[in-house]
Amino acid sequence: MLKVGLTGGIGAGKSEVSRLLVEHGAVLIDADRIAREVVAPGTPGLAAVVEAFGEDVLTEDGSLDRPKLGSIVFTDPDRLAVLNSIVHPLVGARSRELEEAATEDAVVVHDVPLLTENGLAPLYDVVVVVDAGPDTQLDRLVRLRGMTEEDARARMAAQATRDKRLEIADIVIDNDVPLEELQRRVKDVWDELVRRAQGAQGSPPPPSPQE
Repeated sequence: MLKVGLTGGIGAGKSEVSRLLVEHGAVLIDADRIAREVVAPGTPGLAAVVEAFGEDVLTEDGSLDRPKLGSIVFTDPDRLAVLNSIVHPLVGARSRELEEAATEDAVVVHDVPLLTENGLAPLYDVVVVVDAGPDTQLDRLVRLRGMTEEDARARMAAQATRDKRLEIADIVIDNDVPLEELQRRVKDVWDELVRRAQGAQGSPPPPSPQE
């Protein structure tokens, strides 16, 4: 099994890269999806969030109001740390369960938005960073996700810097490109991950240059 940590700044296109890797055969463990599951109605995770932030972060049907919670934590590092202390252990436990269910020869891609911020790089055999310039990120968040420019900049500022992400990268996918070019680059990265997975079962493969 090759354990891959996939990360990138908000709006860099990490979700598209993870989707393409799945098409090639990767086993995806999506931290964002799991983070939603562990705070679903009726879970201990949601109860802990309500205890920390109050019932104002719930919608009328009792589910988590993620935009409301996001507006609180992404402008306040201390509040964000409280939320992370609740959610991250739950996400980690569920991620380990899913990883243990994968086959021995699988390429398991952990899609982890805050991999850099939480110092998780040592947990993975390979770290892949999806990179895009700040202007590209901002444009995608405003144009494609409907965020205000103020909210988008706050979300970006709450994450690690671009340089910090690139420091931990074994492979970088530059996503300041059209979709067709991104598809080609992801295919090249997939071929490299398969090569490393095969090498892990025998002698370690030599390092390859970053994309």
